[in-house]
Amino acid sequence: MTDTAPILFFDSGVGGLSVVAPTRVLLPRAPIVYAADSAGFPYGTRSEAEIAARVPALLGRLVERYRPRLVVIACNTASTIALAAVRAALDVAVVGTVPAIKPAAAMSRSRVIGVLGTAATVRQPYVDDLAARFASDCTVLRYGSAALVEMAEAKLAGTPPDPAALARELDGLFAQPRGAGIDVIVNACTHFPLLEAELAAVAPAGVRFVDGGPGIARRIVHLTDGQAWPAHADDVLVFTRLGEVERRLAAGLGFARVEAL
Repeated sequence: MTDTAPILFFDSGVGGLSVVAPTRVLLPRAPIVYAADSAGFPYGTRSEAEIAARVPALLGRLVERYRPRLVVIACNTASTIALAAVRAALDVAVVGTVPAIKPAAAMSRSRVIGVLGTAATVRQPYVDDLAARFASDCTVLRYGSAALVEMAEAKLAGTPPDPAALARELDGLFAQPRGAGIDVIVNACTHFPLLEAELAAVAPAGVRFVDGGPGIARRIVHLTDGQAWPAHADDVLVFTRLGEVERRLAAGLGFARVEAL
C-alpha cells in the first residue's frame, strides 16, 4: 500500500459528501477520490435489479483506475442493495452506509422514530432487520423522498431549498399515524444531511436528526490505522457523465481535478 493510495467514495450524486466531510476532519491528509454516478442518478427511483447490476460494475472500473486503499459506498440505497455483491467482487476493503437506526433508538425518548430516505432504501428488508435488532421497542415510521435528493443537489449547485417544499416532505413522516410523536429522524440518505439545517428549521421543536456519517468516518480511521498518508495530494471528483450541469456543480466543491469515467 503506497501512501498516495486514495480513499474512494462512491454515490449516485453528491450526497456522499456528507460522509467525506467528517472523514476529512479525522484524516485531513487522506487523498480522496469522490465518484458520482451522474449517468445513473438518482438511485432511489431505480429498481433493485438495476442497482445490483450497476454498482459492482462501476466500482470495479473505479478500483481498477484509481487503486484505492479503501472503498466507501457513501449511499444508503446502493449499500442496502449491493454491498454484499460489491464485497464479493472487489479485492479491497469496502465500507457501506446503512440507516442510523441504532443511535436514533438510543436518543429517542418518545420511542417513535422517523426514517427519511429514498423509496428504494426505506422498503428494503435490511431496514426491517435494523429496526428489529436495535429499535424493537420503538415505532419506526418510514418515508421515501425523491424530492429531497433533488433539493440537496440543487443546494450545492447554488439554489437554496424552498422551506414549504421541505415541510411537505417532512409531513410524509409526521402525517402518519403516531407521526406526531416522532422525536428523532434518521437521515437515511447521504444527501439529506446536506439539508439538515433547513430541515430542522421547518421541523417541530425538539425533533433531532441523526445520520451515519460520523460513524462511517470513525470506521475509516479504524480500518486505516497505522497506514501512511502523503504530505499533499490532489483530491479528484469523478462523474460517470460529465456535462455542463456536472461542471457547474463541481465548480463550487473545491476538488483539484474533475474527471469523467
